[in-house]
Amino acid sequence: MRISSVTIFEQSVSSMNRQQSDFLKVSQQIASGRRVVNPSDDPQAASRAVGVDQARAVTQQHADSRVTARNSLAQTESVLNSVSDAVTSAKTLLVQASSDTLSDADRQSVASELRGVYETLIGQANATDGNGRHLFGGYQDSTEPFVKQDGKVEYVGDNNAREQRIDASRLMKVSDNGQAIFQSVPSGAGHVATAGDGNTGNVTFKGPQIVDQESVEPNRAYEITFDDSTDPMTYTVKDLDTGASVANGDYESNGDDPVRVQFQGLALELEGEPSTGDSIAVNPADQGNTSIFATIENALGVLENPTENAADKAALRNTLSTSMRELDNSLDNVLTTRASVGARLNELDVVDSVGGNRMLNYEQTLSDLVDLDYAEAIGEYSLRQVGLQASQKAFADMKGMSLFQFL
Repeated sequence: MRISSVTIFEQSVSSMNRQQSDFLKVSQQIASGRRVVNPSDDPQAASRAVGVDQARAVTQQHADSRVTARNSLAQTESVLNSVSDAVTSAKTLLVQASSDTLSDADRQSVASELRGVYETLIGQANATDGNGRHLFGGYQDSTEPFVKQDGKVEYVGDNNAREQRIDASRLMKVSDNGQAIFQSVPSGAGHVATAGDGNTGNVTFKGPQIVDQESVEPNRAYEITFDDSTDPMTYTVKDLDTGASVANGDYESNGDDPVRVQFQGLALELEGEPSTGDSIAVNPADQGNTSIFATIENALGVLENPTENAADKAALRNTLSTSMRELDNSLDNVLTTRASVGARLNELDVVDSVGGNRMLNYEQTLSDLVDLDYAEAIGEYSLRQVGLQASQKAFADMKGMSLFQFL
């Protein structure tokens, strides 16, 4: 069987092209560091690599989301720290103003300092993050959530909290609305006593204190009223929910020892002389004033006005006593929110650790699927290089195999 010269040349060229293609493929793998450069190199590995790469991208997106969430929570925690310091300063000023040794001028000086704390709190409540969004406005974060209207601070945000997905199965709150922080009290805050607006006597109170926890009904509101038509004067404690009287007795004040009024596990200590019709309300903390700003506004209202008689002094003491109790509850609420923010920051650290391990697993899986074994590739490179050189040498020798050279 004779083989034509054309066939010999075609086979030689085809062999050289094949060897060169294999050599270039190995060269490309070494240059890119990847075993699977094209899907055709290993279709199954390429398909799995696409899925792993997508999962890795989603995990990276969640990691970026956690960075944003951490920044927002860290700013919130910093602001709440400043708020707690301001509330503590306000409480200290009210304790100072409660001293009977202060004159009206002294109390106005305290009021001036307290107003500075008040303005600071408003500024903190309207704090923004690095993007200009207000931290405590809920979804309405483009405008200030707290505004002054007729001398009082009002909340104009909503009661929502912005959330962010930090992992495939975890949606985390990255902010708290201002109503929950500045206009709420923690559950179980107890009761707060408040003197009636129309009181004309000079009765003052301390408390209420809990004397029997099992007897306390946390959601009940009470009112203490006085009647001087009898001798001695009497008091009546009425349950405002049922209208029933839960306690009554004689009000006999000797000026030295306070009159102790005890009812439903609670007790108040009363001093001074009430008038008929005077009242003291004892409400659950969450049913009365829960706004930090309203509390300070009430305190400023009595501190900035002179006390002209015993009734004014009693109103001063009662308002400051109520304000201090309300500030305690507000501070507890701020600290509770701050603790919640700290817990979320800790959770971010845990989720970061889990996400980091997941990313390492994805990287390892992706490497196993498509990355190149350099030792094996270099051996293959040398082999393909020798094969290409042999093919070229064979072709060169084949060209010389002709009878015409012997003529």
